[in-house]
Amino acid sequence: MAAVDDLRFEEFGDAAASLAANPDTTTISIEDPGDTPKHQPGPPGGSGREEDDELLGNDDSDKTELLAGQKKSSPFWTFEYYQTFFDVDTYQVFDRIKGSLLPVPGKNFVRLYVRSNPDLYGPFWICATLVFAIAISGNLSNFLIHLGEKTYHYVPEFRKVSIAATVVYAYAWLVPLALWGFLMWRNSKVMNIVSYSFLEIVCVYGYSLFIYIPTAILWIIPQKAVRWILVMIALGVSGSVLAMTFWPAVREDNRRIALATIVTIVLLHMLLSVGCLAYFFDAPEMDHLPTPTAAPNQTVAAAKLS
Repeated sequence: MAAVDDLRFEEFGDAAASLAANPDTTTISIEDPGDTPKHQPGPPGGSGREEDDELLGNDDSDKTELLAGQKKSSPFWTFEYYQTFFDVDTYQVFDRIKGSLLPVPGKNFVRLYVRSNPDLYGPFWICATLVFAIAISGNLSNFLIHLGEKTYHYVPEFRKVSIAATVVYAYAWLVPLALWGFLMWRNSKVMNIVSYSFLEIVCVYGYSLFIYIPTAILWIIPQKAVRWILVMIALGVSGSVLAMTFWPAVREDNRRIALATIVTIVLLHMLLSVGCLAYFFDAPEMDHLPTPTAAPNQTVAAAKLS
C-alpha cells in the first residue's frame, strides 16, 4: 500500500520547468469554467466557404427543405388538400402581380416569385375579375357606341359573362395542362431541361392575365385605334413574362423545338387577347340592329292578295 506522503497533492509553480526536469511526467490542465476559450483560427479559405454556404445553402438548409417536402399531405378528396393551394398572404399576391406587370429581362418569374409557394388564390380571382371586366366593359362599350340613336334600345347581354368565363378559364387551365405535358415529354428526351410543376405553370398563366383587367376597362373607349394600341401593350408585357419564364425550360432542347414552343405560347396568348377584343368589343351587335320595314309596293301587293 502506498504511503501517505506518496498521495500528497503538490503545487508546481512552473509547469514548464517541471516538464523539463521530468519529461515522462503526465500533466492535466484544468481551466477555470469562467474563462472563455480563445478563438481557434480556421483553415485558410474558411471565410470564403462560409460565404458559399450563405449563397448556395448549407447542409442544415438542405435538410430543412427535405423535411419540408416530406410533410404528410392530406388526401385529395379532403378540404385540407385544396386549402394548401390558397395558403398565401396579401403581400405575396401583390408582389407577384407587380412582377407580372414589370418583367425584368433575365429574371425567371417562377424562381423569383412562385417556386417558394405556388398558389391558386391569385390566378382564380384574377380570372374571375377579368371575366366580369370583359363582360361589363363589352356591354358599356356597345351602349356608348349606339348612344343617341333613336332606333337603338339597350338590352343587357348576360350571355357575354358565360362566354367570357368559358374562354378565360379554359385558356388558364387547358393551355398550362398541355404545356406541362409537353415539357414532361421533352424532359424524358432531354435530361437537362428545367422542369416546372403543373401548379407553377397555372400560377404563371394566371398572374400574366392581370394586365388585361385594366386593359379591358380601357376598351370602353369607343376608338378602335386606342383599343388596338392597348391590346398590343398588354400583349407585349404579359407575353414577355411567359417567354422569359419558359425559355429556360426549353433552351437546352433542340433549337427549332425550343423556338417553336415559345412562338406557340405567344401566339396562343395573342389569340386570346385579340379574340376577346374582336368578339366582345368590335363585333356588330345583330340584336340591336333596326328591324327592316316592308317596302310600300310590297304592302300594297299584300293588301290586294288578301
